[in-house]
Amino acid sequence: MKSIKWKWQQLILSLGCLLLILACNSFDPSTKQDAKLLKVATDPTFIPFEIQTARGKLEGFDIDLMNAIAQVALFRVDFENLPFDGMISALQAKRVDAAISGITITAERLKTIAFSRPYFKAGLAIAVRQDNQNIKDFNSLQGKKIAVQIGSTGADFAKTIPNAKISTFNSGPEFFQDLLNGNVDAVVSDAFATLYAIKNGKLKGIKVVADLLTEEYYGIATPKDSPHLDTINKALAALLSNGTYKQIYQKWFNAEPPQLPESWR
Repeated sequence: MKSIKWKWQQLILSLGCLLLILACNSFDPSTKQDAKLLKVATDPTFIPFEIQTARGKLEGFDIDLMNAIAQVALFRVDFENLPFDGMISALQAKRVDAAISGITITAERLKTIAFSRPYFKAGLAIAVRQDNQNIKDFNSLQGKKIAVQIGSTGADFAKTIPNAKISTFNSGPEFFQDLLNGNVDAVVSDAFATLYAIKNGKLKGIKVVADLLTEEYYGIATPKDSPHLDTINKALAALLSNGTYKQIYQKWFNAEPPQLPESWR
């Protein structure tokens, strides 16, 4: 009788361990093989938001944030490198489930794609060569040669500069090199990315002038009527409230993050 009772205790204990293992796996996106896989587009030329190391690993603020969102939302992320100007069309065609690459939320973009709640407060800045004393603000850009990234809000803004000669480029490193070579007078681009590159010695001989030209908010872009948008928003809200967002922000910018609105407008 004692032997039978002992065997039953062993069986119950074994079943308990099995259930515990199954429970752990069901809540760990890294071990759950059937977890939802989201294909997320990114352009790894937008430092420090997206960086591709020499070994091909993706790093950056956006990458850390998207991985943290995936951990909370219990899905897996498959990052796909895409040029920035091809992201919106990829979302419209639903070739990707989402895109994160410092994409500014605008009324024009909202006509064709959807966005998460804002996850970053940004703005455009003017960058010139260190020895340039002529360009000090927006009015100084009139009639000048301006470099911008294709498909960016900087490109849209440059169109408002009277008589400006605009050159477009696929990535930041390209237009900053053109600025250093003296082929353009100024670059209009994201202030945080530019200041980060200058601070870390990646842009020697370049400075930022004047205050921010605009105030913008980045969002995670998805196709219209995406079934994942609500999940992404809830996970992002959790990261903002539990301190994870702050940790990621401080890691990359060494500063306190600003307050973010729950919606763009």
